[in-house]
Amino acid sequence: MKQNFSQQLVHQVKHFPDKEILHVLIGQDYKHITYQNLIDGSLRFQRYLDLKGVEKGDVVIIILPHGLDLIYAYFGCVLNGCIPSIMPYLTEKLIPEKYRQDLEALFRITQPNGVITFQDFLDEIKFLTADNQGDIAIIYIEDIDPNSQVIGQEGGLEGFPGLERKADDLALLQHSSGTTGLQKGVSLAHQAIFNQLESYSESLKLNSQDVIVSWLPLYHDMGLIAGFLMPIFLGIPLVLMSPFTWVRAPYLLFKAITDFKGTLCWLPNFAYNFCAKKIRPRDMADTDLSTLRAVINCSEPMRKSSHDMFSEAFKHYGFNPSAIATSYAMAENVFAVTQGGIESPVNYDVIKLIPFQEEKIAIPFDNDGQEIVMVSAGKPIRGTEVNICDEKENFLPERRIGEILIRSNCMLRGYYKRDDATKSSFINEWFKTGDYGYLAGGELYITGRKKDLIIVGGKNIYPKDIETIVMEIEGVHPGRVVAFGVFNDQKGTEDVVVIAEIEDEYVDRINDIEAMIRAKVTKESAIALRQVLTVNKKWLIKTSSGKIARALNKEKYLKEIDQDY
Repeated sequence: MKQNFSQQLVHQVKHFPDKEILHVLIGQDYKHITYQNLIDGSLRFQRYLDLKGVEKGDVVIIILPHGLDLIYAYFGCVLNGCIPSIMPYLTEKLIPEKYRQDLEALFRITQPNGVITFQDFLDEIKFLTADNQGDIAIIYIEDIDPNSQVIGQEGGLEGFPGLERKADDLALLQHSSGTTGLQKGVSLAHQAIFNQLESYSESLKLNSQDVIVSWLPLYHDMGLIAGFLMPIFLGIPLVLMSPFTWVRAPYLLFKAITDFKGTLCWLPNFAYNFCAKKIRPRDMADTDLSTLRAVINCSEPMRKSSHDMFSEAFKHYGFNPSAIATSYAMAENVFAVTQGGIESPVNYDVIKLIPFQEEKIAIPFDNDGQEIVMVSAGKPIRGTEVNICDEKENFLPERRIGEILIRSNCMLRGYYKRDDATKSSFINEWFKTGDYGYLAGGELYITGRKKDLIIVGGKNIYPKDIETIVMEIEGVHPGRVVAFGVFNDQKGTEDVVVIAEIEDEYVDRINDIEAMIRAKVTKESAIALRQVLTVNKKWLIKTSSGKIARALNKEKYLKEIDQDY
């Protein structure tokens, strides 16, 4: 690949101008975009950025809904040599107050040079830029003339500021959603991203026959890297739809896979359950999933039960269970750290529950006591190393559980304008992920987030284990469960609380469902729940990337439900 994003994009346009690289679902129909279309649309934004005085190396925040404007705006920034960062657009799925707090923190720390958005967002932008409005170029897409002249197919693909960017210059900022404000922008250089694309495409066995199908938001690293930049830069056709379209009609993902003969797709774990429970046979007429060679579980703790549910639900439509694959990824490593399930089936490690909880060790199950099934995230991709350390930062042997460390040639340059956060995130050259896990047979198994660990009577309990058990109960909405610990002064340990969203058609069975939750958790985790709270839609707080915001839900619970606790 070339030295920077602009060079790589121009290379593709010069060699394959008429190749349809993007198929974007707009309303009921797909818009088919060639490389020439892509650069033409992007140039309109590049020229306007230049006109507004935005220069190469400047940070530009993009706040647009999923669609062609977002795509063109992004690559317009690339061609202008800017550092783009996509942020979620305010929708009914986000809590307005939390959204504004996050954006305020982002603007305060990042201090962007430009913003691209809709005029409908005018009031928000005025509020966010009140202190330095004259220093920020505000670009509304309504001001971009869609009929303005652009460079023709014959030549003229030189002279863009983006072509002058160096390999070690910053290419983009990736802001992850959190519970205390969007304060850490992951700074990624062009070369680090290209290193990732080369290594990850190798792990995936990416080839010219592949077609990637994605509904993932572009402000999330999985959507941005695996479902956007990788296929466009490497010439792999990409089928895109809005995440909101997918949520409303998840069968459209399978229709796209059928129509475009999709081969690769990435899903967070909850989406396996969601598809299996929500897609009805009447929506699956003429569906053919036999072209899929990898459906990659990533971004959330992975569960074998979710894989089994998905495989059973869609095997009659040509889905091959061997297409289930897994990955451990994070924006700080551009995207993928590991990959599994491509050359051989995903490994499942059945271990003993009590040593796992009490001794932080993964002992293979021997039919004595209780068991727990762990899902392998695969082996590190080329150029990336993984290690495990204890609380004293000593490396641990295989099957000992500790914090996951990584080092690679894909690593972030640091957190943008956050030297303090950058320094505290490293042990020498090793990045501290904040995740717990263990290695076995050279493969990585994720056990949970360090900050979310619940300690009950000396047992280490990972909330996701409890949440997974609860989500298996009929009537509980997939992906809408949260578990957390609340310290009990009298007991001197933590109590576990579960909050679960109930499907509309099961509201008359709430007492039965609560009883089933208590019984199933007690049986399968060896802990008793302090309280089970069943809630309706809109109660649970989610991050901008769609994940349950555990800390905020705990705070809401303590304020609204259990103030006297």
